[in-house]
Amino acid sequence: MVWGLLATSLVVILAGAELFTNGIEWFGRKLELAEGAVGSVLAAVGTALPETMIPIIAILFGGGSAAAEGVGIGAILGAPFMLSTLAMFVTGVAVIVVARGRPDRTSMPVDTTVLAHDMRYFAIAYAIAIGAAFLPLEPVWLKWIVAVGLIAIYAWYVKGHFEADASVDATDLAPLRFRRLDRRGLERDPEVPRLRVVNFQVLAAVAFILVGAIFFVDAVEHLATNLGIQETLLALVVAPIATELPEKFNSIIWVRQGKDTLAMGNITGAMVFQSAIPTSVALVFAPATWVAGPGSYLAFTSAGIAFLASAAIFLPMARSGRLRGRGLLVGGAFYVTYLVIVGIGVSSG
Repeated sequence: MVWGLLATSLVVILAGAELFTNGIEWFGRKLELAEGAVGSVLAAVGTALPETMIPIIAILFGGGSAAAEGVGIGAILGAPFMLSTLAMFVTGVAVIVVARGRPDRTSMPVDTTVLAHDMRYFAIAYAIAIGAAFLPLEPVWLKWIVAVGLIAIYAWYVKGHFEADASVDATDLAPLRFRRLDRRGLERDPEVPRLRVVNFQVLAAVAFILVGAIFFVDAVEHLATNLGIQETLLALVVAPIATELPEKFNSIIWVRQGKDTLAMGNITGAMVFQSAIPTSVALVFAPATWVAGPGSYLAFTSAGIAFLASAAIFLPMARSGRLRGRGLLVGGAFYVTYLVIVGIGVSSG
């Protein structure tokens, strides 16, 4: 039963990711948006919904219990870590797999300006968020000010992407999957679908991703319980893998299509979003739990590794002006390192 639910939910997430990548590209084309806005903002926010809902629900609707808020904080800190390590590694593997069909092997034809923009904002927002954990609990409005600042940073980040020049052309896009649902639109223009059917496909895709992720996480939790996996290991390692599946699938799909800026922007944009928005919710509604201490060292260690992994991947890009698929594989090494740290922490605890 659990394995069947796991497989079914995985198929639903995959279907949702395929529909989403196709639909969000057409959405960007219809609104004449740049690749950065499509990948780093629209796609990133859409696929970040599963892992974002976990901490928000835990904090806002968990009854104020320490356990619920602890799950929420762990999920918030775990998302950038998973994106900067495992998601990067999976994308790097995808690039290497399709390297034979590329003119420059594993060199990724990305817009480094877009990715540098994302990583600057991630470093600033996440550093501020982590720094807020060292603020005193009183007065509480200090953390509220930080939350407002993080939201403002993200708004300014989005503004920068939406003001960039459009770079998505209809000739670069596969036909909209739901285009046949709009017969009147096909009669008017068989090549370019109407915005209403594009919107419908995007919303349907997000629904697929959300439902699939919810059932996938539930199946993973039941499986972990049956296998005797400890709750700490489940919260810090197993559950984040499940909730980050949409970003991983989207990036693999775009890498296969040769759209590496969208593939990488989907990850880096999600990192910026996760460092600012869910963190702001925690700072406002659960300020007492956003505190660095002996009991939270595993969670905050993941934040440190997220910074190190990001630096190891993107500083070489900044120096050379290009990004290679094999350079993303370093994320896997950081992920394994954290698994070792968690294993030691869980066994000693």
